[in-house]
Amino acid sequence: MSTTRRKTSTSTGRVAATSRKHAPAGSGARGAESVDPAELPVRPGEDAWTTAEVAELHQELNEDADRLRTEIAAAELALNGLMRDSNDGAGDDQVDAGTKNISRESELALANNARDSLAQTERALTRLEGVGFGVCESCGQAVGKARLQAFPRATLCVTCKAKQERR
Repeated sequence: MSTTRRKTSTSTGRVAATSRKHAPAGSGARGAESVDPAELPVRPGEDAWTTAEVAELHQELNEDADRLRTEIAAAELALNGLMRDSNDGAGDDQVDAGTKNISRESELALANNARDSLAQTERALTRLEGVGFGVCESCGQAVGKARLQAFPRATLCVTCKAKQERR
């Protein structure tokens, strides 16, 4: 399991989660190698999970988390530059100021999206290493192996997700 700390960005004022890789040695958390594939639910007609599939899923989630942390760091670096440039706005015309505002808003949106994706990814890792991975949070049925292989952060089965999107 990971240890999550909260860190407030000085440039955006947003709180960002920072964490370590899941299942560090000696933490008592389960890594991919200790997850029993037989414990993971599957939908009727699907093959059971294999150890190799669970390890691949665990690796994919960890790689996604690393990539997202890198994206967040790059976006925050770009935001710092944009914030610094916005303070140097003396002599800028309205078009330059507008362009800077759009760039800043775009970087903020990208950073926030990456933070949300990182939180979902870390939650999926926690569920995979603990309890609840593959179980629909709405109806309690299996999410489905094929769905989880395509989108490992899924927390709802296809039926419940379709209902949610119709609302």
